[in-house]
Amino acid sequence: MLIGIDDTDSPAGMCTTYLGAVLVRRLIKEHMRVREARLVRLNPNVTFKTRGNAAICLDVDGDPARGFELACAIVEELADFSCEKTNPGVVVAEQRFDPAFYHKAVTDFCEIEEAVAILESAGARYRGWKNQRGLVGATAAVASVLPDRTYEVLAYREPSRWGTKREVDKESLFACEEATFPHTWDTIDLANRVVVCVPHTPDPVLFGIRGESPAWVMTARSLILSEKPALEQIWITNQGTDSHLILGKCGTLREGLSYFVRGIVDGRPETGEGGHVSFAIRDGEATTRCMAYEPTKNFREIVRALVPGDDVIAAGSYKKGSINLEKLCLVVPARDISKKAPLCPACGKRMTSDGKGKGYKCRACGAHEKEPEISETKRLLSAGWYEVPPTARRHLAKPLCRGAPQVPAPDY
Repeated sequence: MLIGIDDTDSPAGMCTTYLGAVLVRRLIKEHMRVREARLVRLNPNVTFKTRGNAAICLDVDGDPARGFELACAIVEELADFSCEKTNPGVVVAEQRFDPAFYHKAVTDFCEIEEAVAILESAGARYRGWKNQRGLVGATAAVASVLPDRTYEVLAYREPSRWGTKREVDKESLFACEEATFPHTWDTIDLANRVVVCVPHTPDPVLFGIRGESPAWVMTARSLILSEKPALEQIWITNQGTDSHLILGKCGTLREGLSYFVRGIVDGRPETGEGGHVSFAIRDGEATTRCMAYEPTKNFREIVRALVPGDDVIAAGSYKKGSINLEKLCLVVPARDISKKAPLCPACGKRMTSDGKGKGYKCRACGAHEKEPEISETKRLLSAGWYEVPPTARRHLAKPLCRGAPQVPAPDY
């Protein structure tokens, strides 16, 4: 059977993966074999998500009726029903659903009615609490297929410690990164000297290590010094795979979806209030604004180094009329050419414009010149992919240490 669970946590606590890890152990106590524990991240732009928009799926050998009973009981026991946004869902199916629903849940938006129709058609056992929105994620988790997969070992705290300061040795995390990167990632942000793998919310997670295989994440985990965890679980995930990104085109982007968009830089990037950097890309007559917000730190220097005419691919979520950049590819760099009024050959003064299409005039002596003064600045930015630092990376974003993004080919 496949057991899907979603939407049991809240900003104030709990974690669906912790609930799943506890359920794994209860299933094993009843002599069921858990073949796989899967953590599935869904569309990160869903406004009603509780935190990271993650659902889980357990692949289990055992009695589906008893599995459903245990799953519902643990949701009743551990889910944070006090939060308005927490609306759990449990699904138990004897076969995987059409993966199209999973793909839609990662890249688009799904309705509760769509999930229920799939569950009814498959004859699956299911239960939703409150407004039942968790059925969407639980159904998507059961439907998930992961051609590109990563792993995360999550260590969970003793319940008596929830909400207190986590005791994790920072230097051991830096040693862990040095020993296992690039086979593990997002443990720390080396450039900004920030710990990434230890959360700050009052939930059960102590730390999480992400990597390419169970062997690598456990090698990294063995180097970490911390308070004693209550339990640990290795999850197979779609994290770090870019599975939320689809091919988009300027002028046709939809709010809340995430895209790869290719275009030509239209004007020089500008730094606004708060240190946010923006620029526009053009494709024909259509333009789209791209944003590198202050939390992306040193990535903004890459964005500031763009010049008009650069051929780029912007990757990120389209929100409030802008692509919020997760990564950027400089496909073909343009020449950094600037024009300004020439010096007067007669008196050496800087000329001024004499009107549109009329060239330049010296206000001191009246001399005229037709052409501007042209200068070229050597580019320091080379072609290739650039990404936000680990401290600003989204769960689904593929880090460049895993290789360059696979941008879908246009369908025309």
